[in-house]
Amino acid sequence: MAYAIIKTGGKQYKVSVGDKLDVEKLESAEGETATFDQVLVAGEGSSIKVGAPTVAGATVSAKVLSQHKADKATTFKFRKRKGFHKTRGHRQPLTLVQITAINA
Repeated sequence: MAYAIIKTGGKQYKVSVGDKLDVEKLESAEGETATFDQVLVAGEGSSIKVGAPTVAGATVSAKVLSQHKADKATTFKFRKRKGFHKTRGHRQPLTLVQITAINA
């Protein structure tokens, strides 16, 4: 089964055709196609191409399924005996994509 390692949003993901994954927010509407051109590794079996740093001409296409936010991450700071309490929350914007094609 062919796979690729792509880089998006400062992270790297190993993907195959049909995979669904959450990536950092992309500026694409639901139903549109997103193209990832930073492909670090692509291929299958013994015909794997490794980029230096990326594979020339390789792309990965994905369909945008939804734009959503991650679960809330809460941070709490506390200093003993100082009366200091600080609570912050954050919800990271994410994009759910499904990989449709790997063009190596």
